[in-house]
Amino acid sequence: MAQLAGTAATMAWDSGLHRRAQDYYRLALRAAHAGGDVVFGANVLAGMARQMLYRDRADDALQLIHLAQEGAGGAIGPRARAMLHTREAWAYAAQGRIAGFRRATAKAAEDLADAGTGDDEPYWIAYFDEAELAGVTGGRLLDLARTDPRRHATEAAEAIHTALSSRGTEAGRSHALDRIGLAECHFLAGDTRTAAAETALAVQAARNTQSGRVRTQLGQLYPYTVGHSASRPVREVRDSIRDLLSS
Repeated sequence: MAQLAGTAATMAWDSGLHRRAQDYYRLALRAAHAGGDVVFGANVLAGMARQMLYRDRADDALQLIHLAQEGAGGAIGPRARAMLHTREAWAYAAQGRIAGFRRATAKAAEDLADAGTGDDEPYWIAYFDEAELAGVTGGRLLDLARTDPRRHATEAAEAIHTALSSRGTEAGRSHALDRIGLAECHFLAGDTRTAAAETALAVQAARNTQSGRVRTQLGQLYPYTVGHSASRPVREVRDSIRDLLSS
């Protein structure tokens, strides 16, 4: 029941049904507690924290992550522990605490390096690998680049490119989000030509998924294409974003 409710919560959240997602997350948390699965309970709290971060509630997210880390204690393995550290880093980035972000990201990398390849951790955390770490880190650097592009945009692009190189189009939603993020990095860096080319790839990737979150992120990319009327590639990708979002 905990795992089924957790899946339903993720689906609801990805579709923008935040209140419904919270209901499912609470059910998942209660079921995990009743089943004595503290590790999956920590995973549920991480999902709740991610939802809070997307709703600009970084303080609440950080509290949830700390509850997850404390509740799981020594029962949690290195791969799941690394995932929690990335959520912690995300909250620090949202708060503008760059030193905290760097520290938590480094801990995530250290824990992931200690993770094995066998059956020592639950199946549901197997997705969290070096590519996922690179993608998540790149996304958080992109968050920071929106306020300080000179300092963070290039590093964000490098991390996202690493993620794209490690996981192909079969990653679905993650691949599309990486593409969108990389395009935004180039816009922030002032490289309009590369940004237009990456946006075209992002739109193509977005067409292959029904994720509401992908479309939301693509919509946030659209304003970067405004004001470049003299650039044919930018006009073309602006039209393609508009066409996709209106379909």
